[in-house]
Amino acid sequence: MPRVNNDLGRIIKQQRITIPLTLQELAATSDVSSSHLGRIERGERFPSAHILRRIARPLGFDEDELFTLAGFLSPHTSGVAEERIATYGSPRLDPYVAKILAEEPVEIQRAVIGILNTLKLVAKAMSKETD
Repeated sequence: MPRVNNDLGRIIKQQRITIPLTLQELAATSDVSSSHLGRIERGERFPSAHILRRIARPLGFDEDELFTLAGFLSPHTSGVAEERIATYGSPRLDPYVAKILAEEPVEIQRAVIGILNTLKLVAKAMSKETD
């Protein structure tokens, strides 16, 4: 079976794992079959807008975020250019950063998120010192 652009599938899978949800749990909360969700995550299928709507909330996304990541909306016209993907309970990542990061193994993703969180804490502490 030919593969479609699976960047969106990788982002969806990473977000599902991060929450954490199993495919079966996401299927139950979104009313989309786990086999279809698996094909989306593997890049074998590209989700329709209808499917994106169903999975957005259980994955912690705004609909516009997923529509923008899927290419249905332009970041400039959708109003979500600065919206980010939730990760590890931390502040959200820029969709472009999340897309690139989703291509890395989970261990690398966790390390990068940890580094980013540490840098944010350092910056926050430094800004308090100057106030």
